[in-house]
Amino acid sequence: MAGSAILDSLVIGAGQAGLSASYHLTRLGISHVVLDANEAPGGAWQHRWDALTMRDVHGVAEPPGSAPPPLTLARANEAIPAYFAAYEAEHALPIERPVRVDRVDDEGGDSAASGILTVHAGERSWRTRTIVNATGTWTQPFIPHYPGASEFRGEQFHTVAYPGPEHFRGKRTLVVGGGASAVQFLGAIAPLTETLWVTRREPVWRTDDFTPEAGAAAVALVEERVAAGLPPMSVVSVTGLALREQEREAERLGAYGDRRPMFDRLEADGVRWSDGSFERVDAIIWATGFRPAIAHLAPLSLRSPAGGIQLDRAGRGTGAVVDERVQLVGYGPSASTIGANRAGRTAATGVRRALAALVA
Repeated sequence: MAGSAILDSLVIGAGQAGLSASYHLTRLGISHVVLDANEAPGGAWQHRWDALTMRDVHGVAEPPGSAPPPLTLARANEAIPAYFAAYEAEHALPIERPVRVDRVDDEGGDSAASGILTVHAGERSWRTRTIVNATGTWTQPFIPHYPGASEFRGEQFHTVAYPGPEHFRGKRTLVVGGGASAVQFLGAIAPLTETLWVTRREPVWRTDDFTPEAGAAAVALVEERVAAGLPPMSVVSVTGLALREQEREAERLGAYGDRRPMFDRLEADGVRWSDGSFERVDAIIWATGFRPAIAHLAPLSLRSPAGGIQLDRAGRGTGAVVDERVQLVGYGPSASTIGANRAGRTAATGVRRALAALVA
């Protein structure tokens, strides 16, 4: 055991959602520890590609009790980790790293919400009354399976391994995906080489201003899914796509105008379309998103028959409906920088409520 004392709460993950949760738990006087799988502060930001600057990110909402980082040409994978490190130090957050959690067990056995939770990480373990899961999605990249994938002789990269635009200079590149990352990748590499864009669905472009009302409506769609116990979709997937100034050159070159539906199969030198035609490509970027990193929670049986984890307050909260000891931040409607901040406060309140119920 990492300690014989039973914690009131334990936060898994020290990205923005985890930092926000720890900040609010501290303010409520709730004893806790934060376990972070990374060797240094910064969450998933420290693993992003070197060419991504602070100007390119969709804004980083400041954690509670701090000012936002400036939007500059500094590398995001350096600037944001430094920003988070300073925040951790300023607020003396109780973070241990590197600690990769393997699983969470319930000592109460078959009686949900009645026992102590044990968090395992290799040979170490912690006992806690509640947990806040803030593991995000970065460690669970999703690449759909297509026939012939093993036959393709060109290069394939998921977003997590994107090497930067210069790598693709002169290489005919296929970008797969209908989200913001795909739009950014096309914007970066279209001026350097020939590109193709494929998506499963017709892209939805946003032509109006993204008002607070539009944002709230988008989040509501995600909340409906988690309230029903369905697997969450990202908030970005329901907000629509928009081009920024740095993507206008790619637009002028036609990178976004000739979107094609998904191919049927991969072949050694390219892709085969449903009409039998063939397209040669040298490289593929799979901007196909991520799945929640929640495998370590499997022993708690939190998933609903629909495949997702149902959250309280009709999907607007962070508590797992089947076990009030478990809070999830960075999941469903809180899977955004602004949402993560709000979720941290909601989760801390949920922890306080669960602790009161356990001693009642």
